[in-house]
Amino acid sequence: MSTKRIIEDKDFHRIVIATRRGARNITMRVKPDGLYLTVPPYSKTDKVLSTLEQFRADLRERFRQVAVRPIDFSFRIEADCFRLSLSSSHLKCFTVRQMPSGEVTVFCPEHTDFSDEAVQKLVRGAILRAMKKVAAEFLPPLLSVWAERFGLTYRKVRITAARSRWGSCTSAKTISLSCYLMLVPSHLIDYVILHELAHTREMNHGPRFWELLDSMTAGQALRLRGELRRFRPSF
Repeated sequence: MSTKRIIEDKDFHRIVIATRRGARNITMRVKPDGLYLTVPPYSKTDKVLSTLEQFRADLRERFRQVAVRPIDFSFRIEADCFRLSLSSSHLKCFTVRQMPSGEVTVFCPEHTDFSDEAVQKLVRGAILRAMKKVAAEFLPPLLSVWAERFGLTYRKVRITAARSRWGSCTSAKTISLSCYLMLVPSHLIDYVILHELAHTREMNHGPRFWELLDSMTAGQALRLRGELRRFRPSF
């Protein structure tokens, strides 16, 4: 179980401090929408922020590199399993269409003012809905294939819009998968799915869990975990 504190910040827009049972040290992750800190229980906010100051300059530079850039007609997503582009349209409203090729196009009024914050929010919402729709079509069948291959069972699958967690599995064997998985390379989508399926048998991250996941990933579990942690979504 974790609790969260959100603090506005001039460099990162927001700092999200999550208290997590089992955490022994402060971990810091830069994401496009802010800085995320995981801290041990009972950590005091002022102490956490004091620790952050030691690394602020480096983290600020990393945030500059991954910060969300404004969306305009040049915006594209070209991931292994999800492609999306924006196009000008004579229509007066924003329209999302999935082409026979599978590519998604967001049609925008030709004189759209992308400098308007409300427009940015509207376009991002349209992209997120499209991504979630495609994820709902793509991820559950893939989960089913991998579950059958390894003889593992789950109760149901949910598609979420979580940015801070790629997937999760409850003790009742409900697997949640983030639609943001559509942005990662296909082999990392497989890794996340296999990771959650392994939790249907081993709920914690103990040695038996990693042994099981290694057997499902040809001994590549830790390498794939590291690759996923370094991945930065384009949206």
